[in-house]
Order: sequence, then structure tokens, then C-alpha cells
Amino acid sequence: AGNYDQLWLTTSLRGLAGGTLRVRVLQEGVHSGDASGIVPSSFRIMRQLLDRIEDPASGQIKIDLMHVEIPDERINQAREAASVLGGEVYGKFPWQTGMQPVSQELTELVLNRTWRPALAVTGVDGMPTLLDAGNVLRPQTAVKLSLRLPPTLSGEVASRALKETLEKDPPYGAKVEFEVEKSAQGWAAPATVPWLRAAVNDASATHFGPQAAAMGEGGTIPFMNMLQERFPLAQFMVTGLLGPKSNAHGPNEFLHIPTGKKLTACVADVLHKHYVNRGAPSVADAPVQ
Repeated sequence: AGNYDQLWLTTSLRGLAGGTLRVRVLQEGVHSGDASGIVPSSFRIMRQLLDRIEDPASGQIKIDLMHVEIPDERINQAREAASVLGGEVYGKFPWQTGMQPVSQELTELVLNRTWRPALAVTGVDGMPTLLDAGNVLRPQTAVKLSLRLPPTLSGEVASRALKETLEKDPPYGAKVEFEVEKSAQGWAAPATVPWLRAAVNDASATHFGPQAAAMGEGGTIPFMNMLQERFPLAQFMVTGLLGPKSNAHGPNEFLHIPTGKKLTACVADVLHKHYVNRGAPSVADAPVQ
């Protein structure tokens, strides 16, 4: 949910390509004063490799294959969501004082989070703690990469492209390996039929006040794509309680109980509308998941 003031529908989920990138330059660590300037740093080579896939200044992913054409409907929804949320598009995060988002254009931030690829380094190995660090040129550096993908891009195709880009022509002949560990297809909802659009808007107006809003999500739930493949004619009402400050998978994770009660009532209303109108062609041909 973008906020706790209305019903929110999720219209897309990003895919994922992830794994471990490892750079080896020596068989064992050596004195940095003796070797630096002769032996290339595994960390510097790691930076070079990461720069192949991500622009370090903008964060934009450089591999053309990782980008898709964003449907007009989703661009319009992103614009509407940005208008509803305002500064909360980025204000929901626990920023350090003085930090700014990658763009001041709110619609672009929504699209960045939902329909564009983005890289995160989620772990590192081969480095001692600051307390234990000494004057040693380390033999290797490894990082865990998480590359979020546009909803319609194949995770397997993206993973192959990522591995090829990182491993080809290693600088200085370093031993470079990228082990693919995660590959997941995203999900994009089919166009919403009129009865469902009316039902969710009515439910939101009844239990929240404002009409419903829609927005993609940046995370990955492979099961959604499996459902759509299994039920290609189905309509989807994907919603939930995660909203501002929910901090999913992090410290102080919580669910907004008052919204949960309203959300439950909204789902019940929509299911009732589906049952009442089940004889209509647009309903009979498109079951709700």
C-alpha cells in the first residue's frame, strides 16, 4: 500500500537475477606495501566489473536487454500514484539527514521502483572487519548481487546476460566467476475489466473514503507469475497490508491493524460483487484470483 488512506492494488512485481560475484588475484594475501602498484587490487577489479552493468553516477543499468518498454497504462498509474503520495514516494524510507533520492521527479521514482532494473550489493566476503584489518593486499573479493528486473523480462535470460557481461574479458586476467543463485520471473497484471474496477473503487469508498489506487511493487513473488500462467483468463486483486514504515524483512516490522480490518472488508465486498454478477460475460470469463 502506498498509504493507509485507501485500498491499493498491486499491478506488477519485478523479477530477480541474483548471485555471487568473486574476483581472485592471488593465492594468498601479501604485504600491501610490497605488492600495491604491481598486483591489481581485487576490489578495484570488482569496481570495474560492477561498472559494466551499472552507471556509478546515476545507478542506471547499462545492459540494454535489462530494459523493457513500459506500457502506457502503467505510466499513467505511476503518475496518478505519485500525485496521491507526493513526497511519501521516497519519504517513507529512514534517510540519513541530508540524503536525497536519485531523482526529484516523483513519477520517475515510481517507475524506477516498479518497471526498471536496479542493482543492490547485499553482502561482501573476503574483507576483514575494520578492527582486524592490516596492511595486507587481499587475495580475493566477493559480493552478493541482487538485480531487480522489469516485470515482463525473463529472469533466466537476464541471469545469462549478467553472467556473460561480468565474466568476459576479465581485467588483468583475474579469475572472475559469477555464480547465479536466484532467477525469478516478474509479474504484470492483465487489464482490469470494468466490473472489478468498479467493485474495488466502491469497496474503497465504503470502507476508507477515497477510491482505490494502483501501483506496481518493486519486490518479487514468483508464485504470482505461476498463477497467471495457470489461469490466463483470470482477473487478479492483489493487495496487502505492507505500507509506509512497515519495513518488511527488516527491524521493527509491523502491520497497520486498522487498515487490515478495512482491507478485509474490501476483499469481502469485491468477492460478493463477483458472486452477484457471476452471470455477466466479463465476470464469468474472468474469475478472480
